Amino acid sequence: MNSSAGRAEAGALRRPDRAVAPAPLLTDDRVPYLARLAEKAAAALLAAGVELRYPERTVLLTKGEPSTHVLLVRDGWLKVTDESADGHEALLALRGPGDVVGESAALDGTTRSATVVTLEPVAAVVIASERFRDFLDRHPAAERSLMAVVTDRMRAGDRKRLELAACDVRQRLARLLLELAEHHGERVAEGVRVRVPLTQQELAGAVGASRESVARLLGELRERDAVITRRQELVVTRPEVLRRIGGPA
Repeated sequence: MNSSAGRAEAGALRRPDRAVAPAPLLTDDRVPYLARLAEKAAAALLAAGVELRYPERTVLLTKGEPSTHVLLVRDGWLKVTDESADGHEALLALRGPGDVVGESAALDGTTRSATVVTLEPVAAVVIASERFRDFLDRHPAAERSLMAVVTDRMRAGDRKRLELAACDVRQRLARLLLELAEHHGERVAEGVRVRVPLTQQELAGAVGASRESVARLLGELRERDAVITRRQELVVTRPEVLRRIGGPA
């Protein structure tokens, strides 16, 4: 899938009214880190590292490994995962163009707290931890912007825990599909296609359910003409059905 558009088409499924949308499960960086920086600071950060390209489904960071660098995503999408208590992969967040990845471990010198894997071909600037810290020392406003990103992600984690506790699997899946269509969707003839290529297992990991449960629920949504699914492709055709299932925020 083409990710070069980044978040340009975000909002493809925004409600026509001003109702408050449910808390997002995967989208915490409403404004990517790079977009928060002044032009000169952004150029300095990009110049501090080297841009590399990675194939899809490549592990870039592994939980528990020592931190030596951060990644600044230029193109493509990655998933941030951890292992749940029952041994299944939990999908914690998505990272895309403009996002910084691995910053916490680089700042405090600890090991990686999660695993990061490309979902499609990705281009990212690799910046050594020491050079990243030097950049922040020389650009106080960029450091404040980074703290804002970290705070946004912490709040998103709190919202996700509340969402998982308050809703059943059917509601969580409906809200997730709406979120993906709104923040990662593009208009096509059939509806809104989700640009990020997620498997049923990854959808299950995002809503805290089994792959079998998600497959069954997607089947029900297909029968109601709410979605169309193909291999690692999903199109939302009737968002109003998903909104009714997801319930109020």
